[in-house]
Amino acid sequence: MAGTHSTITALRDPRGRDELLQEYGFAFAAGEGPQDTPGELSTEPLQNLVQLAAKLCGVPFGVINVLTSDEQRQVAAVGFEAAVCAREDSMCSKVFLSGETTVVPDASLDPRLVSNPFVTGEIAAVRFYASVPLETSSGFVLGSLCVFSTSAGTPSKDQLDMLEILARQAVQLLELHRRTLQLNGALDELKESNAKLAEFAGRVSHDLRGPLTTMLGYVELAEDEVDGGHPAADYLRIIGASGHRMLTMLEDVLTYSRMGGGIQQQYVSLQDVAGDVARDLGLAFGPGAVLDSEDLKLHVDPGQMRALLQNLVANAVNYRSPDRDLNVRISGISNYHGTTVLVADNGKGIAREDRQRVLEPLVRLQREGDGQGSGLGLAICRRIAEAHGAELSLKETPGGGTTAVISFPADQ
Repeated sequence: MAGTHSTITALRDPRGRDELLQEYGFAFAAGEGPQDTPGELSTEPLQNLVQLAAKLCGVPFGVINVLTSDEQRQVAAVGFEAAVCAREDSMCSKVFLSGETTVVPDASLDPRLVSNPFVTGEIAAVRFYASVPLETSSGFVLGSLCVFSTSAGTPSKDQLDMLEILARQAVQLLELHRRTLQLNGALDELKESNAKLAEFAGRVSHDLRGPLTTMLGYVELAEDEVDGGHPAADYLRIIGASGHRMLTMLEDVLTYSRMGGGIQQQYVSLQDVAGDVARDLGLAFGPGAVLDSEDLKLHVDPGQMRALLQNLVANAVNYRSPDRDLNVRISGISNYHGTTVLVADNGKGIAREDRQRVLEPLVRLQREGDGQGSGLGLAICRRIAEAHGAELSLKETPGGGTTAVISFPADQ
């Protein structure tokens, strides 16, 4: 095994070693064993590895030790109760930084261990002892996997090979738990950030909507007073149109900040939700109409699913093709892989190179003849999908147009 130099460097600062161990979920109270706290490492998989290691080597005892700055902590043990001892009393502390497997046929004859309390009888009377360092890919040695017996012995090469494989498996389990903790921490930070964003967007929206609404009110009053042929009438129309676009943008920003959090899932009918969307947008609904939908049971937040479909259908209306009548088809399929909902229109379509980009907030293609928009509709849809553990992607509709594909996982 490599990386001993980097490990020794980390050990020069005892606090640094303990901080690294905390990243792997080893949260201990002083003088005690592992605590049952959120994020704490479950020792059951490690316990199974230790049991297998002891059986493969034909010995009654096995343990995974973690070495802190001043203690040895037995996090999984077979043949005895896991405990904590001072680091200077630990057998593994004498050899775990060697960078290689240590095999001692009789510890009472080994100069490194002969006076150790685990050998002398003060704590135990270990004779055969084999230890493999638990070294990560970065070179940090967490501790060791060791097996031992009160009788002298010599393991076979095959037994040692298996012991080293199990040690590597233990490291992989610890690394996986570390990455899980890091991911959970990042998700917690993201949730906190999103909550602050929603609060900020709500406050800004409220502060701006008031004066903007007042301004639009005065514009309407002025339009009533100004003759349609007066040059000021055109200026007022421009001001009014710009103000309404800004008001729409504020509403979309507020919607984007709120969507995705605190979903309340229940089973709903895809056809019923599509029908509600059609009524909201004033579209004919049903076979042969502008909007049609198959039926399918979805386990989703009803309000957010309605917002998702409404944004997709509204996009189809805004970006319809001038060469044919608008048609939007909502369909779905459900199997053991999960549930997929497809919203297909026959509009202008989106070029392949733009399909990922338009899912980002405030991205608009700015094409001639396109309707007004804030560039947040598809971003809101993706946010809702991700909150449900789903993925949203865009592809071309056969014959022209855009198909939105929302793929929900199997538990939906």
